[in-house]
Amino acid sequence: MSDHIRGLRALIGTAVLEVPSVSVIVTDQDDRVLLVRHVEGNLWTTPGGMIEPYETPADAAVRETWEETGLFVQLTRIVGVFGGPICSGTYANGDQVAWVSTVFAARTIGGTLAPDGVETLETRYFSLAEAQALPCKPHVPMMLGVAYAKNPAAWFQPATWHPPAARR
Repeated sequence: MSDHIRGLRALIGTAVLEVPSVSVIVTDQDDRVLLVRHVEGNLWTTPGGMIEPYETPADAAVRETWEETGLFVQLTRIVGVFGGPICSGTYANGDQVAWVSTVFAARTIGGTLAPDGVETLETRYFSLAEAQALPCKPHVPMMLGVAYAKNPAAWFQPATWHPPAARR
């Protein structure tokens, strides 16, 4: 937990906190995706995390990938922007979080693949079929589906909001 989030938690307790975040879809030469198994929840997910105050999403994506996997990556495109109920959770300590995630595709340009032992217990590449069979965080299948579709434009969840009937 960053000092910034720790300070906010001191003010709001465990109430839901909406945070900007990043996720990174790192693929290897065989088009396998890198996933990390987190300490919290023991589920597989993409490398990523919260964007710190004044940090750009791109810098957060590169930093989080480095911290969680030991790999230095080059971002190649924005896969899409994700949010809503599927991007939420509750930590073991009761802290509730929701996030809006900018998802980037990336390729490795340096480093050595290894879990950090603090946030991540395991780091491995999987084929898409193997990844789909893993116990993953709820948002991972959607992000992988969009990433592997390789659409040239960034994807986003279609709007479902409508103005109140009285104002239409």
